[in-house]
Order: sequence, then structure tokens, then C-alpha cells
Amino acid sequence: MENQEKNESGVEELKEFKGKNLEEAIGYAEHKLKILRSEFNYEIVTEKTKLFGISKEIVIRVWPKIEAEENAVTDFLKKLLQVFPLDLDYQVKKKNGFVFVVFDGEDKQILLWKDGALLLALQHVLNKVSNQKVQVDCEFFRKRKEKRLREYAQDVARQVSDTGRNEILDLMNPYERRIVHIAVNQVPGLTSESLGDGFLKRVKIFPIGKQGK
Repeated sequence: MENQEKNESGVEELKEFKGKNLEEAIGYAEHKLKILRSEFNYEIVTEKTKLFGISKEIVIRVWPKIEAEENAVTDFLKKLLQVFPLDLDYQVKKKNGFVFVVFDGEDKQILLWKDGALLLALQHVLNKVSNQKVQVDCEFFRKRKEKRLREYAQDVARQVSDTGRNEILDLMNPYERRIVHIAVNQVPGLTSESLGDGFLKRVKIFPIGKQGK
């Protein structure tokens, strides 16, 4: 059984769940809330023994855990947009160990100028303030960019496969390099490696066993 508590504004805050034992109450809470037990906190409200100790009834109060990483990203963006001269909105979600930030608003196209340079810069900064991986997006930028990079990497890989000569690509950030490495590794007989130091590096594509200049 499930009970709900509301705050003074009438907004649902906490929920209570009953079971014959603690495990059953927690399992019922997982089922009703559609989240894992690792994603909520609970406390035992009452624990009753019935029929001379033969059976028990336990009531737990449940509330979602504070998403620390999501809050770190949200807090940073709130402070940034107070001084950032752009009209932007955003949504922050956490899924599969990633924090996703999707931007919108009147000035969203500015984030996409110069192949999303500002958008990717924001992603880099957000990854510095969060202990979990942050991915940003705007107007399906990531999907379009990944498609272009895969096609480009595959074209260069085919050229290397045909000629046997190494190819070194322009400077790329870690996100771009990862897409290229994955695309190249799908071509038999070829491999790739990053060259240089720092945030931006070049990617060399070459036949396996041939790392000549």
C-alpha cells in the first residue's frame, strides 16, 4: 500500500509504502516509483508485529536522492547565464551515468557557430565541474556532427586502404577524435592514433603494422 504526504503548497513530497518486511516494502517502492532503490532514500516509519509475532507489517517513507552531479551542472549554468550575454534555456537530465544538457532559447544558434565551437567549449567546462561525464546538445547538433565525422573518417580510411599511405587529420577535440577512432577501427586492416599534447590533437590513420611517416 502507498500513502503520500504533501507540503504546505500541496506539492507531493514523500511517499510511504507498506510490506510484510523491509525487502517487500522497498521492492514495492521500486515498482511504484519506477526507479532503483539506489536512487532513493528511505526511513522506517513503523514496524508492527501481528498474530503473536507470526507476521509483520513495516512502513517506510521514501524520497528521491539529491542528484549531486546534476545539481553541480545546474548550479554552474545558473550562475553562468546570470552574466553570460545570451538568451538561453536548458534542460538537465541524468541517464546511464551521463549528465545530458540540452540548450534552447532565442540565442541558441550562436552556440552552433563555427561548427559548434561555443557549445563544445561549454561541454568541456561542464565536464570540469562534474565528476560524471557531461554531454551537451542543441538542435540535434551531436547527431549531425557525428554523421559528418563518421563519413569523413570512412572516406579517409578508404583512401588509406587503397594507397597504403598514412593520413593525418586536422586538429580535433576528444569528442571528435573518439568518433574518428571508432569509424576507422571498423575498417579491416586499418587503425588510428592521436598525435600531440593538449586538448586538441591530430589523428593519424594508417595500415596495421605500418606506422611510417
